[in-house]
Amino acid sequence: MSLMRDFREFAMKGSVVDLAVGVIIGNGFGRIVTALVDKVLMPPVGYLIGGVDFSKLRVVLSLPGMTGDKEVAIYYGEFIQASVNFIIIAFCMFMIIRLMTRLHLAGSSAPPPEDTLLLREIRDLLKQK
Repeated sequence: MSLMRDFREFAMKGSVVDLAVGVIIGNGFGRIVTALVDKVLMPPVGYLIGGVDFSKLRVVLSLPGMTGDKEVAIYYGEFIQASVNFIIIAFCMFMIIRLMTRLHLAGSSAPPPEDTLLLREIRDLLKQK
């Protein structure tokens, strides 16, 4: 039963649980952003550039009948939408991390350690020379 005990200890470590929570929340957040981009942002952008649905933009390499019964195409519109999704997710994560960092710095009113103060004094003395 050592294997089961080791696995239980591994699975119950804080970092593993935190990672699982992060993945689940990230998946939900990704779906929200996908809906935002696909259903809210891209339709007006497509309308402004002439009624284009980005998800259907493609370069057709061969039509049905030429190479079989299926169209062969490069769907670059889906790539554009995925890129917009990524940019929005990255920006949101940046803002969340930035906010958390500011809250953390605002909440830490503890004085800096002695060695940090000493290094600052040395730096200031070197600047004066």
